[in-house]
Amino acid sequence: MKKRNWRNIWINVRLVLIFIGLLALYSFTLKRNESRPLRRTEVTFEEAKTRYITATAVNKLLIENKTAPRDVRVDEVDLGRLEKSIDSNDMVEKSEVFVTIDGCLHARVKQKTPVARVVGEEGSFYLDNEGNAMPLSPVSAARVPLVSGDLEAADSKKLGELFRMVHDDDFLKKNIIGARIMPNGSILMQNRNYDYVIEFGRTIHMRRKFDNYKAFFQKAVRDSLLDDYRNINLKFIRQVVCSR
Repeated sequence: MKKRNWRNIWINVRLVLIFIGLLALYSFTLKRNESRPLRRTEVTFEEAKTRYITATAVNKLLIENKTAPRDVRVDEVDLGRLEKSIDSNDMVEKSEVFVTIDGCLHARVKQKTPVARVVGEEGSFYLDNEGNAMPLSPVSAARVPLVSGDLEAADSKKLGELFRMVHDDDFLKKNIIGARIMPNGSILMQNRNYDYVIEFGRTIHMRRKFDNYKAFFQKAVRDSLLDDYRNINLKFIRQVVCSR
C-alpha cells in the first residue's frame, strides 16, 4: 500500500485556498468598484485633423440626463447603449465606449469623412466617403470640392468612391475644386488654377481616368500648354483628348 505524500497534499490545499482567496478578493473589489460613481469622462477622436462634433457634445451623450459624471454609478453604465447613442449622431462613423479601472468613462470616436459638398436649391450637405449624406457641421467647415447638378443621375456610392479618390490623393485634392453632374450622369470637373473643363464622363474606370489626367497634367506643365486648353476629355481611358 502506497504511502500518501502529506507534504504534497498540503501544498495543493494551500494553493487551492490561495486561489479561492484571490477570487473572493477580486469579486469583492469588482463589486465595490461597480458601486462607485464615475470620476470623469474623457473623449478622444481618431484620425481627426478637423472636428465636426465637439467633445462637449459627446460628453452630453455619455452622461445622458445626469448633470455630472459623479451622478452615474459604474454599474449603471450600459456601454452598448451609449455607443449606439453616439453612433446615431450624423457626424459619427463609429465609437467605442469603455470604463477604465480608475473610474473614467472613455469614448473613442471616429468621425465621418466628408469628401464633397453638395450645393443646390434645396440646401447644402456633405457627401461622406461612403457616398451617404452628412449635414454641415456647426463647428467647422470641410475644404472639399463643391458638387452641383443632377445628383440623382449618378450612383451615390460611386460618387463617394470618386471623391474619396480626390480626397486621398494630394495632387487631386489641391487641383479639383468642383464638379457638376449632368442629367445623363456624366461629370464635369473644375480645376483650381486653370479655366479648362475636365470631362470626366461617368463613374467608371475612375482610377484609370485620374491616372491619365495626372500624367497629362505633368507633361502639359513641362510644355507650358495648360493655359491654351479649354477642354480636357478623360472619357476615353486609353487617351486624353484636349481642345483649345
